[in-house]
Amino acid sequence: MLAYAKVAPETNGLALIHKEVRSPDSGEILIRMSAAGICGSDVQIYKWAPRYVNWIQLPRIIGHEMSGVVVQVGADVVNVKTGDHVSLESHIACGVCHQCKTNRAHVCPNTRYPGVHVDGAFAEFVTVPASIAWVNPPDAPEHLTAVLEPFGIAMHATLEGTGVAGQSVLINGCGPIGLMNVGIARHFGAQRIIGVDPNPLRRKAALAMGADMVIDPANENVLARVNDLTHNQGADVVFEYTGQPEGVINAFACLTVGGDLRWCATPPHAMQFDFNMMRNKRPTVYNIHGRRLWETWVKGAPLIYENKIDLTPVLTHTLPLSEAARAFELILSGQAGKPLLVPD
Repeated sequence: MLAYAKVAPETNGLALIHKEVRSPDSGEILIRMSAAGICGSDVQIYKWAPRYVNWIQLPRIIGHEMSGVVVQVGADVVNVKTGDHVSLESHIACGVCHQCKTNRAHVCPNTRYPGVHVDGAFAEFVTVPASIAWVNPPDAPEHLTAVLEPFGIAMHATLEGTGVAGQSVLINGCGPIGLMNVGIARHFGAQRIIGVDPNPLRRKAALAMGADMVIDPANENVLARVNDLTHNQGADVVFEYTGQPEGVINAFACLTVGGDLRWCATPPHAMQFDFNMMRNKRPTVYNIHGRRLWETWVKGAPLIYENKIDLTPVLTHTLPLSEAARAFELILSGQAGKPLLVPD
């Protein structure tokens, strides 16, 4: 089969390879990939961010967002059958730790990930544990079910804490998940949605997803604009997606005192943090990681099946697997939202 893999420990270090299809072992399934999305973490692997150096054994087929059709099941698989249309949850939880036993499998400390610890989604065929398969209706659009995993992050973030209904919301960083967060916040009744991003294409997409206004942090005073828009109260809920020091400072500065800070970012490097920002704003901070298993899927998937949230502004490109390098170029140059890879 054709696959796209990290083959060298350096920036880029990605290549198209040919590899034998692996038959599923007990508890596993073999999926024919229909569509796969490129995530920000895949871009960090491209850049060989330090946190991945000790995680990934090379070569490794990367990618974890996907939809496909099950073509073979291993022994002892009971939740999936041949012919099922599935999406993948990216967290392979251990199932036996304290967190897994207390309904917190999404933060299992023993979690493994497709595309990191095992071969992932950027391949014509993918072999993974059946435990991470979510079965979709057979008529659900495969390009949309491919992104249920990142959609679930935004869904999880939106519903945490006080939710968003009737509140002013700031989404700091309008990449693909931030844009999904805009649409979900609008669906769940946010009073006002402000998007912040330096990329004009992303700001335009944020408006298309339902933001009331957008701010360019490279050319505008974000705090002054937010204060003006919120009558100097600040945003009730701030979603932080940038993972950059300047973005974090803006996130805390724009939050109302005692508001909700939903931390969704995965910084590529360690950063210094001024805890006086906590003291001054006294926020409730939610560290968003993945999706609640499987509660978030149950709540979020129908919004995609029933077209209640239109992801067209987010899914900007579809390219064949053989042109995966081009998809990364589009992301790195700021010309793409979320490209999808499909079989050649």
